[in-house]
Amino acid sequence: MSRRAYRLGALFRQELAQLMARELKDPRLAQLITITKVEVTSDLQYARVYVSVLAPAEGDKKAALEALQGASTYLRHLLGQRLVIKRVPVLQFYLDDSLERGDRLLRLIDQISRESRS
Repeated sequence: MSRRAYRLGALFRQELAQLMARELKDPRLAQLITITKVEVTSDLQYARVYVSVLAPAEGDKKAALEALQGASTYLRHLLGQRLVIKRVPVLQFYLDDSLERGDRLLRLIDQISRESRS
């Protein structure tokens, strides 16, 4: 990844987080959604947005991802208004479960340490 693509990814991550919190009113996005990473392709045509959705059911996560995919054109338009860049890349959203896996791993470690003390 080029330095420019990396910097744009960081900028898109910050701006998208603000836009998602303020502009999107879709009820499917009521869960806590965290943007974990944005990767911009080297030709700056596409931006892969990885999100973590803290939802009670797997169906809620898929619904939130579908809502984000549906709002991608609107979010891209808003990014174009906020940022001074020639072309805003196409946004592609992907689920990232790394936060959930990390939380599960920490709970397992805590459980093992409690059992070893007993």
